[in-house]
Amino acid sequence: MAASIVKILRVVADPNRLRILLLLKEEELSVAELQEILVMGQSTISTHLSQLKQAGLAEDRRIGKNSLYRLTTGNGNDVLADLLARAQKEIPEAVHDRATARRVVKKRQDKMRAFFDSVAGRLGKDYVPGKSWKSLAEALLRLMPPMVIADLGAGDGSFSLLLAQNAIKVIAVDASARMIEFAREQAGRNHVKNIDYRLGDMEEIPIDDACVDLVFFSQSLHHALHPDRAIAEAARILKPGGRIAILDLARHRFEEAREMYADEWLGFSEAELDAMLERAGFAKPQTSVVYKEDKPPHFQTLLAVATRQA
Repeated sequence: MAASIVKILRVVADPNRLRILLLLKEEELSVAELQEILVMGQSTISTHLSQLKQAGLAEDRRIGKNSLYRLTTGNGNDVLADLLARAQKEIPEAVHDRATARRVVKKRQDKMRAFFDSVAGRLGKDYVPGKSWKSLAEALLRLMPPMVIADLGAGDGSFSLLLAQNAIKVIAVDASARMIEFAREQAGRNHVKNIDYRLGDMEEIPIDDACVDLVFFSQSLHHALHPDRAIAEAARILKPGGRIAILDLARHRFEEAREMYADEWLGFSEAELDAMLERAGFAKPQTSVVYKEDKPPHFQTLLAVATRQA
């Protein structure tokens, strides 16, 4: 239900709450991150957020010991949208707030990247939740070689090597420079020459529009800050009629994964993956559980396959 006009006007009468709303419109942020951006005390930020939640303008989701706040989804209130559009132009701090927010969010990404830099060369030997040869084989059975393939969040490049056996070319993208370096060395040792390694983020893929036949996310999407943006980027680089395949964890409650494996999301439900694919312009997504682990915490692997509409 949309927030009432009276509540909206009462809450946004404070310019600092307007600044918070403008930030939450662009990005999910924690109390600590809002403190850093706005240079305000924790109690002040928490009070503002509480009032925004009571008015139905903000909501939060739990991430381990912290919470990330965002504008309430599905609010459907044009009054708030109009107010924020005007506030963006009239509040002098808005531009600076937005620039600072980008730096703050980048710190979150850098923390995740540092984790993968530290384990470069060990991912094939150490345990990684949901990564199994059975699930990879299930996916490969549904693919049609030969083609140009983008392996997004390629990690140490093991899967890219597998794909390269029958591909025209594999473009392996990862945000960790050390992972890219290790993967390139591994390909060299195996005399594989049809893999193009590129340093980049899943949400800003360094690949031209409409030049790839298949995009693959293999246990990487749950590391994206914005999975929906990563999937939208996948749609951009795919040729019309190209396909996307996502192997990822089914939604779980193993909170320790955030610290142990730098996971941003605790997996996804089938419905969530289907919805993100459809919003990005993919047709008839097919999502199912393809692997269940016997040992606690009993991770399950989802496989989602869909086609980019022409």
